Amino acid sequence: MTQSMFPNPIAHRGLHDRAEGFIENSASAFEAAIVGGFAIECDLQLTSDGVPVVFHDADMKRLLGKDGAVADTTAADITTTPLLGSAAGDCPQRFVDFLSQIGGRALLQIELKHQRDVAGTQLLARAAAEALKSYDGPVTVESFDPHLLMAIRQFGFSGLRGIITYDYADTDENGHLTDEQRFTLRHLLHWHETQFDFISCDKNALQLPAINFWRALGKPVTAWTIRSQAEADAALPFVDQIVFEGFAPAAKSA
Repeated sequence: MTQSMFPNPIAHRGLHDRAEGFIENSASAFEAAIVGGFAIECDLQLTSDGVPVVFHDADMKRLLGKDGAVADTTAADITTTPLLGSAAGDCPQRFVDFLSQIGGRALLQIELKHQRDVAGTQLLARAAAEALKSYDGPVTVESFDPHLLMAIRQFGFSGLRGIITYDYADTDENGHLTDEQRFTLRHLLHWHETQFDFISCDKNALQLPAINFWRALGKPVTAWTIRSQAEADAALPFVDQIVFEGFAPAAKSA
């Protein structure tokens, strides 16, 4: 089961290399991942007009050099703004255009990014589910937000869904969460609601009891973000596949 779910290492935001002009979550980085024989991890944000776009950050400053949030920007605006440093002049893609580019040539691990309100959560899940209904290719969906996993299933996505997690130990980083919420997320106590099919775990949290428990029961675990062969080797006893960037994994299978 595990091998069929994640047979190849997963290129984090595509096979990107800023020094070579291949920017994260760009068409060029995704094409490079396909050429390399890797699976693809990518991120979805929602624009102000309800269009999912392939983009990691909630704001546009780091990747586009523009002020403002993706959620306050139209799809037409963000998808015509070149990614900083892109040799090919790549712009962020609409999710439907990304799916057309990939065309089933690589397994996808699509992260639904946490939205700032319930309405955004529902809209992103609905739009992603609608786009995936006509997609013919291997695909998984994942999120840190249990509500997004539940919502995309509610809107008709019947494929594999994964929870992204870590140790939730940094109270400053998780200041918007209560102690109870952090405890629930750390120990994956939302299982009855999410019924996740796999776990994507921070490489530094792989030995959490909940991770060991669910992997022992057959839930595949992918580790993020692996940035060297040494990190890959250290993670291997605890995972079924790696999510990597910044190096070429020694082998294409875990």
